[in-house]
Amino acid sequence: MDPTDVDNAAVAVISVIVPVLNGIPWLEEQIRALAGQECDMAWEVVIADNGSTDESPQSARAWADRSGAIRWIDASAVAGPGAARNAGVRAARGDLLAFCDADDVAQPDWLAHCVTALAEADVVAGEFDFSSLNGLRPSPARPVSTEQLGFLPAGLGANLAVRRQAFEDVGGFCEDLMVGEDIDLCWRLQLHGFRFATAPGAVVAKRGQPGFKVAFRHGGAYGRCGPELYRRHRASGARPNLKGAARSWAWLIVQAPRLVKPGGLRGQWAHAAGMRTGRIAGSIRNRVFFP
Repeated sequence: MDPTDVDNAAVAVISVIVPVLNGIPWLEEQIRALAGQECDMAWEVVIADNGSTDESPQSARAWADRSGAIRWIDASAVAGPGAARNAGVRAARGDLLAFCDADDVAQPDWLAHCVTALAEADVVAGEFDFSSLNGLRPSPARPVSTEQLGFLPAGLGANLAVRRQAFEDVGGFCEDLMVGEDIDLCWRLQLHGFRFATAPGAVVAKRGQPGFKVAFRHGGAYGRCGPELYRRHRASGARPNLKGAARSWAWLIVQAPRLVKPGGLRGQWAHAAGMRTGRIAGSIRNRVFFP
């Protein structure tokens, strides 16, 4: 269907929300991928800029000038990905919402598979291709919507779709969470009785974090959010995964000697090490035990 049909209020619409903060040089590639979506439902793309100081606003507005299905909004009032996504939703026209990140690349039929999956669920998590953007050996796309942090399944905001009514019923993303706001949203939706499912075929190519230090910092941020989520949801049944933590620490110790060799393991090890040390720091900050 022609995406410009979003101007017709009688037409069902799915809105893609893309939060961005200094998204150059990758933003252009993601917008191009979204502009080429093959979807029978009318769609739009809302670029929610969270205060970029690079050329991201100019790039997004240039795309908006060329396509009525693409819009740029100023989402800088509150810092953080959750706040940017919420601002994008407020500006969106769709009854269905899809979320992806500015530095990844959605496959041409990504949105169509999201729509199909939402016919049977209220929130769905897609699949990730971790190889094509990172120079790795090709491997099958896979979801990351398995049990998260010893509790309920959850997807990532880099590939997530939800019915707008369900999203609004739980208040959207928590804006005080800088990381893990997507897991928190999925958990709250399920705790309110909404249906969670995966979206087979809804593939986004995920861009890895380059460099040992960057991967460690990225892993640390995700690690610190675990104890915060546990503190918020332990009354609902969230539990520490002590066996999983022990296995992860053992893997780090066993694989440490291989760090002298260049290659993909260094980034994987750095991210895992950051995650584990982040869990310790987050546990101290939140006064919980969540290793």
